[in-house]
Amino acid sequence: MDRDGVGKRVLDRVGQCVLTCPTTACFDGLREAERTVPLGKALRHFGDGFQASKVIAGQRFWRIPVMEGEFLVTDSVGVGRGVGGGNLVIGAPDDGAALAATQAAADAMRGEGIALPYPGGIVRSGSKLGALTATSVPASTNHQMAPTLRAQVPDTVVPEGVGSMFEIVVDGVSEGAVRQAMRRGLHAAAAAGATHITAANFGGKLGEFHFPLSELRDPPRS
Repeated sequence: MDRDGVGKRVLDRVGQCVLTCPTTACFDGLREAERTVPLGKALRHFGDGFQASKVIAGQRFWRIPVMEGEFLVTDSVGVGRGVGGGNLVIGAPDDGAALAATQAAADAMRGEGIALPYPGGIVRSGSKLGALTATSVPASTNHQMAPTLRAQVPDTVVPEGVGSMFEIVVDGVSEGAVRQAMRRGLHAAAAAGATHITAANFGGKLGEFHFPLSELRDPPRS
């Protein structure tokens, strides 16, 4: 939630998931940001003394030797404020139909200024804040949206006929970017066979931003 925390996560993720991936390089997508965090400046030590630096158009990069060739990475990356926690919950009669509709939505939601932070953009284990059975658990299964618990949960929000649900969480650089991504996902899921689309709402406990689905019914602009 702060610059130092973001910097550590960026370093972890690039070091573990980008540096290790064949043919990749890593550049700064926020060149105009007022604040930065180190990236290649820290990752260069993986080169074990064989790394080299190069300045291109006023920006410093590091060339880190790897078995495939070189990993090129910018010295630092810009950071800025964003919007987190937009979400869609997509349901259908069975796993296959629900997953296909959710995959279509995730594909439509990706774009400039948007991040879908879970693997493949899809969450099977949507959660709620806290737990019914333990005060020390920060989050637990969203029992109201679990189809297998529909008969056991008086306040279930899973309608009859829905046998599987998936969630997409979306973060972005602005409210407008998140809103447009959710609109694209909403319409893509409906076109791909979703029979139920809703969203998790935590009453403002996870942030100040709210994106009512009723405001996203108009088709996205092409």
